[in-house]
Amino acid sequence: MTTTRTLHGRILTADGWVRGTLEHDRRVRAIRAVPGDAGDDAPLILPGFVDLHIHGGDGVDIMQGGDAIRTVARAHARHGTTALLGTTMTAHEADIEHALHGLAPAIARRAAGAARVLGVHLEGPYLSLERLGAQPPLVVEATLEQVRRLHAIAPIRVLTLAPEIGRHVALIPDLNALGIRVQLGHSAGGYDDGVAALRAGAAGFTHLFNGMTGVHHRTPGIATAALAHAEYAELIPDLEHVHPGVIRAALRAIPRLYCITDATAATGMPDGEYALGSQRVHKCLGCVRLADGTSLAGSALTMDQALRNLVSLGLDLADASDRVSRYPADYLGLADRGRLRPDAWADMVVLDAQLQVQRVFVEGDEIPLA
Repeated sequence: MTTTRTLHGRILTADGWVRGTLEHDRRVRAIRAVPGDAGDDAPLILPGFVDLHIHGGDGVDIMQGGDAIRTVARAHARHGTTALLGTTMTAHEADIEHALHGLAPAIARRAAGAARVLGVHLEGPYLSLERLGAQPPLVVEATLEQVRRLHAIAPIRVLTLAPEIGRHVALIPDLNALGIRVQLGHSAGGYDDGVAALRAGAAGFTHLFNGMTGVHHRTPGIATAALAHAEYAELIPDLEHVHPGVIRAALRAIPRLYCITDATAATGMPDGEYALGSQRVHKCLGCVRLADGTSLAGSALTMDQALRNLVSLGLDLADASDRVSRYPADYLGLADRGRLRPDAWADMVVLDAQLQVQRVFVEGDEIPLA
């Protein structure tokens, strides 16, 4: 028999703020306003965060395979992430398969104390050699046969590709038919390549502005196609990957701009050297870079810090919450995650007035924070 529990506080519902109570078991059962129940010092109850781009955490990289994803999903759950996509790196097909075999059982069954793993974000190997960033130079042109093989091992929910490569644009409708959201990234293509891919069914952009051609008034790039046409795009709001002024511009241009961490094994760890796929990266003063220091290599960001960074840029808390919860859930077509309403999953993060995490619930289960 499932026990119903009650939380009291200022609740950010799908229809706005409610001061009162939220009753839940595995799902939200009722939200009730209670006059005088929650003062300004009452806890803030927000939808759990949904991160569609995570490579690692707590010293572990998803490309290691095996139980790595469980460690990563527990690490991010402690920071309020209640659902995520395990994200791969460009690698030889056998190494990608190894990572997917590790992800598959975690997708099928949520580990205790961990975020729900919704599926895979396949970031590469279908990228441009000219815009690799921290990815190794092991790119190939995508084929439907290869994607189907990988998809059969573990469900791919999001796939990043460079649209200017080979037959990538022509492949997009077939990928959509498999239930895969195609997004553009690690691309040396131009504006027209981005528009053609969107018309073919591409839906988003991978870490907007990073790993792609940018905004120029005579030679517009992939980022310009996003600003001009996109409904959705992901962005890393660590205030290192993208300048705050550029984040503000993207917020005005892209209605459902949402945030990801692009977190690496260095997340939650002290400064030092860590793995990012086959690469070695270094964390120093909050940034993660390749060994030569020339390129940012993912981040050490957590979603609770992403929320605080958005608020520091002037977003109100409800808008910031949408960009770390509701919009990424909407992007995957998940109407029962990323929002608090009856019958949605009881994925919740409880914050204090300084937006520090106090409690986390994944599908009604409270996550140990220590």
